[in-house]
Amino acid sequence: MAAYALGVLDEEDHEAFQSHLMTCEECQVELRELSEVPGLLDVVKRDRSNALDDDRTSH
Repeated sequence: MAAYALGVLDEEDHEAFQSHLMTCEECQVELRELSEVPGLLDVVKRDRSNALDDDRTSH
């Protein structure tokens, strides 16, 4: 589920999971819950990068 939400599955696994997702309500709910994770990871990465840049310029 996480690999699908993060978009890191290869094409074959992606298609297989998408087919499963069409009929599995439990996975649809779980995917909706995980749908914000990639964006949150981007924010954390950006914030961490900015903090590292700030540390470098303050020394």
